[in-house]
Amino acid sequence: MRNIADTIRRLNATRIPAAPFAVSGLNTRLQHLADFGQNPGALRAWQYIPPTFGPGSPLVVVLHGCTQTAASYDRGSGWSELADAHGFALLFPEQQRNNNANLCFNWFDPRDTTRGHGEVASISQMVLAMTEKYLIDRARIYATGLSAGGAMAVAMLATYPELFKAGAIIAGLPFGTASTIPEAFDRMRGHGMPESRALADKVRQASDYQGPWPAVSVWQGTADTTVDPINMEAIISQWWQLQELNDTPIVTSLAQAHRCRTWKDANGSVCIEGHTINGMVHGTPIKTSGPDGYGTSGTFMLDVGISSTWHIASSWDLLTEGERQAVETPKPSFALFATDASPKPDDHAIGTVIEGALRAAGLMR
Repeated sequence: MRNIADTIRRLNATRIPAAPFAVSGLNTRLQHLADFGQNPGALRAWQYIPPTFGPGSPLVVVLHGCTQTAASYDRGSGWSELADAHGFALLFPEQQRNNNANLCFNWFDPRDTTRGHGEVASISQMVLAMTEKYLIDRARIYATGLSAGGAMAVAMLATYPELFKAGAIIAGLPFGTASTIPEAFDRMRGHGMPESRALADKVRQASDYQGPWPAVSVWQGTADTTVDPINMEAIISQWWQLQELNDTPIVTSLAQAHRCRTWKDANGSVCIEGHTINGMVHGTPIKTSGPDGYGTSGTFMLDVGISSTWHIASSWDLLTEGERQAVETPKPSFALFATDASPKPDDHAIGTVIEGALRAAGLMR
């Protein structure tokens, strides 16, 4: 395993102009998306349009993690398999080694996470190009990603919220909490996390958008030592404060080791989901068998018997009713927010939970 100094050296590789893109002959399912507009982040783009696609269908933007490619993440997660069955389009932005030696999206760099600049601007151009080219339903565009890709998915929801209906973040980090590589590693370890109101302000200041805000689904393993689970609570905190939610969550157990907390707004719409996978390390939870089985296990693609791909697509209404009914869904059981015993959390409830976890870990006095 690389030590922190070596990882920092690799991540802090000199940013130089990207070489002309060469389309990989190893990718057999995704097609290269060229000429998508301005590309200030020097990213590559891949698309997947299944045979079952029709105009007016949804679009899912999928962002890979560090050391991965668009093709490897698709193979592992099974997104294009699911698209084949249900007819939605896929966009896979892909990082280049000229931008980041470890193929991480630069979620911590303001040059790449400021609206109109860098990688977020490139991805927004890809989304707009796909929308126009394939007559995508503009009200049904989603973003998801793992780790650095998850953090970049949060950045897209924050900087271009008008483009997205919802996002799903797997082992990611909140928006706007780091601006340097040392700060990025601190946040990954759970150090120095801002208070919940400050986290929400980061999103409010990222654009002039006034809402309604995209819904978020957050996935995290309890045994993740790469991105501390405190980051899951911080993402929930950021969007809970942003959307000014006052209710306590409904808790469901979707599998023996899978707990889901759901927060709804006053109209009953789901605004936040928090999925906790007990004992899972760093990676995307998948299930390779059964009616909800998609993808292939491998590095950072963890067959824990829970398909995040399937559940995310289901929560976004991308699946047919028949496929949903084929997978038994347990009845929800009411639970209070986190460990708070009050029936309604006050404005600082989520921040208090995060601070308590930091103190218990010895990271805050």
